[in-house]
Amino acid sequence: MAENKANADSGAELTTFVQGLLQQMNARFQTMSESIVTKIDDMGQKIDNLEATITELMEQAGGPEKDAGGKSAS
Repeated sequence: MAENKANADSGAELTTFVQGLLQQMNARFQTMSESIVTKIDDMGQKIDNLEATITELMEQAGGPEKDAGGKSAS
């Protein structure tokens, strides 16, 4: 009977440990996901700024104008 009690306690401890570990992993995954999304948004903004700067430089240089799709206007 004492052995069954020890096994039950051991199983409960293992369950608690695994649940805690999964919660930690979930929290870390959530933090990393948010960080990745933020970095992607920042990169998108930088690309938009770069495109605007290139367009401005092309206009200043008198190069061919581009339409919204990036193709030369005819």
